[in-house]
Amino acid sequence: MSFFNKMLARVGVGAAKIDTILERTEYYPNEDINGVVHIQGGNVDQEVGNIYIKVMTEYIREHDEKKEHVQYAMAQYKVSDEMVVKKGQKLEIPFSFILPSQTPITFDRQKVWLHTGLDIGMSLDPTDHDYITVHLHPYMETVFHATELLGFHFHSSSVEYLSRSRYGVPFVQEFEFTPGREFSNRITELELVMRLEPHGLQVLVEVDRRGRGLGGLFAQAFDMDERHAWLELRNSDLNRGAEYIADKLENLIIQQSR
Repeated sequence: MSFFNKMLARVGVGAAKIDTILERTEYYPNEDINGVVHIQGGNVDQEVGNIYIKVMTEYIREHDEKKEHVQYAMAQYKVSDEMVVKKGQKLEIPFSFILPSQTPITFDRQKVWLHTGLDIGMSLDPTDHDYITVHLHPYMETVFHATELLGFHFHSSSVEYLSRSRYGVPFVQEFEFTPGREFSNRITELELVMRLEPHGLQVLVEVDRRGRGLGGLFAQAFDMDERHAWLELRNSDLNRGAEYIADKLENLIIQQSR
């Protein structure tokens, strides 16, 4: 083992490499992610501190009237303890963890990825990135179906910074819907924020009311026409189906749009 090879490995030439292979690439929040981390030893033996996987996403934050995309680690999982990766050695380390409940849904080009890192002291640490697709949780799908039954149409989704989030992360994901004929004379937009809970789903319901007369125009001009309320849906509620949820949602929207 030459001194020259050691120096090259420190800057990443001939060093150990990693490749994370996932069981699949599509998930929903709170689902198990299983896979294997493949390690290929380099030109020299290397001491590895630990192998970790981070669940990464990004959110939008406004600063000085400019929008910036901020990367955020939602969780970090240790895959292995310290070890020595021998020269040319091939290792396979299986892993399993639960995708965090507040992982954003990958609508509208929202990014979620797994960052795998190999911690090697005094060297350029090798890393691997694997993008995944995150679908609506079945409970969320029930709420989406309920909005469709009420004539709403999904419009867009965004993940934005929130300084005082009650979700344990510094952002929320908003789902925006446009009203159909029944509600078009009452509101201009419906926004939902959903949080998975062990007992079910919490939904923040916010409506933008249509202005009525001068008072309504004044309210719109100063963003005073937004109203919101929390809708708590237990497992038993959600298991009753979209029509039952639609009734609850409709009553709340009518109250907010008065």
